[in-house]
Amino acid sequence: MYAMDPAFPEGAPCWADARLPDVEAGKRFYGDLFGWTFDEGAGAERGYYTAAYSQDRAVAAVAPGEAAWTVHLAVRDTYATAERAVTAGGLITAGPVSDGAVATVARLTGPEGAAFGLWQAGSHQGFERTGAPGALCRVDLHTPTPPLSDPFYENVFGYDGYDEYDGYDTEGHGAVRHWRPRGPGAPAPTLARVASDTTPPRFLLHFGATDPDACCAEAVRLGGHVRVAPHDTPYGRRAVLVDDQGAEFGLCTLLEPAGA
Repeated sequence: MYAMDPAFPEGAPCWADARLPDVEAGKRFYGDLFGWTFDEGAGAERGYYTAAYSQDRAVAAVAPGEAAWTVHLAVRDTYATAERAVTAGGLITAGPVSDGAVATVARLTGPEGAAFGLWQAGSHQGFERTGAPGALCRVDLHTPTPPLSDPFYENVFGYDGYDEYDGYDTEGHGAVRHWRPRGPGAPAPTLARVASDTTPPRFLLHFGATDPDACCAEAVRLGGHVRVAPHDTPYGRRAVLVDDQGAEFGLCTLLEPAGA
């Protein structure tokens, strides 16, 4: 098996992809919205996987499938982490599989039902640009069951967690819990758990926007719609959108200087 030291700490968001029924339409939508460019894409042997770039840096990928964004978490051993996740109450939905020397990947769901991926870096280390306009800047796990989610992710990935905001449930779980991956590696998008019983459990990926209001208006013009209107939060102005094929994603302003 091909393996090398990952660019990102264990458990850090290191890559993202959108499965879309119409990849060419997705390229037009995100190309116009974020200014992304795209490579020629892989063939059938790699599922027509097409990388997206912002300022010539890899920021995401698109491929055929049911409309959804997926975050991939960096691991040093996909097989061992997948086994650990199953023991802790998760479910493997695809893989693990090694894509030649590129990466060893798997797709799972946590005990609350949210889908995510594992990414053991080979030649593809993950994001080349984060925390900037048109690049991933934060990921929030929305779950109605923090007592299930908190121990699962913290035990499987070794996160250091701390609660923020007033308001705790009967077992002492905060409304928002921040997760900090341990170990060395490149700066990664912020990762947090959000207690929510108003939406299905899912990881919500937020991309940087200098003006979320204008970005929302442009997304609507391109055929998407706004699920949560732009609003101010302690973490900047944020919004939630759905693209023209049904994949949900978020926007957030950048509170710190953009990453490389």
